Parts: sequence; structure tokens; C-alpha cells
Amino acid sequence: MGIFTEYEAASSEDRSALAKMVMTLFDHWQLSTEDQTALLGLAAHNRAALANYRNGKPIGTSRDQYERVGYLLAIHKRLRVLFPQNRELAYAWMSNRNAAFDHLTPVEVVRQWGFAGLLMVHHYLDRTLNV
Repeated sequence: MGIFTEYEAASSEDRSALAKMVMTLFDHWQLSTEDQTALLGLAAHNRAALANYRNGKPIGTSRDQYERVGYLLAIHKRLRVLFPQNRELAYAWMSNRNAAFDHLTPVEVVRQWGFAGLLMVHHYLDRTLNV
């Protein structure tokens, strides 16, 4: 099933669960509000949306946001595979400078390049894992 078809088929309950998962992930990654909104493709000042997601409001009201959440969770999964014995490193990776990204952090890559940056980070981890 393609991601667009999955988006159309996702129930409100499924999108609520995704909201809670991605907000927990942001807590593990210790991201600022501005970084959280950037990763979700929201306006930097949209703290209300983040609060709503923490309270279980369904995320992914747009295809873009739904896909972003999917890629963020996939990045998390790849980091856990790369660093199975070191959760601290897996959680800190998104905020650490990386030579592969011209010494930017993966979060900065996404902030600078938007959805394309999210894909760059995801594909970098895929290549690292030889997926």
C-alpha cells in the first residue's frame, strides 16, 4: 500500500496514536518547540498544535504532515538499529553535528531544507544501514 493510500485510510484513532508517538519521540530527542514545529512542517509559533498533539488530537491532517511523521518514526527506528546498546546516543543523534551534513545537525538540515532535508536524513541512515 502506498503512503498516500495509507494516509487516506488512517483513522482518527490511528492519527491520535501517531501524535502521541511523535511527541514522545520529540521528548526523547529533547527538541525545542521551534525544532518540533519545523520537523512537522508547522509555523514556528504554532505551540497550540503541539499541545493538541500531546493531548491526543489526531496528527496528519495533511498528507505532508502524515508523511513527515512516518519519516520521523522511521528515522527513530533506524537510529535504534544503529545504536542498539546506546539509547542516549540514538536520542542525541538528531542534535549532533555531522560531517555528512556539512557539520549541521540533522535537525538543522530539516529546518534549512524542509521536507527534502527530512528525506536527506532518512536516506543517509538507510545508506549507513545498507537498507
